[in-house]
Amino acid sequence: MHFSCHGNFLRYDSVYMSAASCLLSEDQFLCSICLDVFTDPVSTPCGHNFCKNCISQHWDISDSNDWTELSFHPLSYELFEAELKRVQQYAVDMTLDPDTAHPKLILSDDGKQVHCGDKRKQHPDNPETFFKGVCVLAKQSLSSGRLYFEIQVKEKTKWFLGVVRESINRKEDPNPSPANGYWTVILGKNSFLALDNLPVHLPLHGPEKVGVFVDYEEGLVSFYDVDHAALIYSFTGCSFTGKLYPFFCPGNNDDGNNSAPLIICPVNQQV
Repeated sequence: MHFSCHGNFLRYDSVYMSAASCLLSEDQFLCSICLDVFTDPVSTPCGHNFCKNCISQHWDISDSNDWTELSFHPLSYELFEAELKRVQQYAVDMTLDPDTAHPKLILSDDGKQVHCGDKRKQHPDNPETFFKGVCVLAKQSLSSGRLYFEIQVKEKTKWFLGVVRESINRKEDPNPSPANGYWTVILGKNSFLALDNLPVHLPLHGPEKVGVFVDYEEGLVSFYDVDHAALIYSFTGCSFTGKLYPFFCPGNNDDGNNSAPLIICPVNQQV
């Protein structure tokens, strides 16, 4: 698989279908419905774990001892709302790092917004600065524990978000995949993809606010549609080494068609 930049924004030359993985994190054996230690735990076919009584109350199903034969995710709004509230407790106050920003990017004074301008700014080129992709990193990093942040993508036609390894090459065209240190999703003109080792097509529903959760020890990166309390995609079984940085790419201006900024939002834990 090869990705290249066209007009300083990613385009994909070949895409392969892959079954989506939607495993959620087991936080010290807590059920994401009752938020308590599992009681009579059961697993759904796609790998989620709940108390048997909790999942039974949320689904109109008869009692069954053979849970592996049950067919369920999508999950109800209440289930994902509980999961979203759980990960939001790890929210971090985040700002963008101007030293990493591509020369065409314009950052707000408070470091919470970024959009692409029409001309390159003049600033010293250094190893931290992105040269090809119109990308920027956050100042905050993660090398253990958990982290959560939310980004408004409303009115944008292109964006590219996630977390990346500190050691990624910032001078060449991005080649985003977990193998290359990227755990990201991308919205293009006619596509919405999770850039796993084999890209996964996602429903083209256009979320307006995206939540990103990372559990370093669990090896988990999950993306949420915040307004609908829905899981977009989870990267599971990830192998993290060194620091991870939140990663933002607002895409090119496209003559004003994609001029809206990416905005780091305060997290409302009462969603």
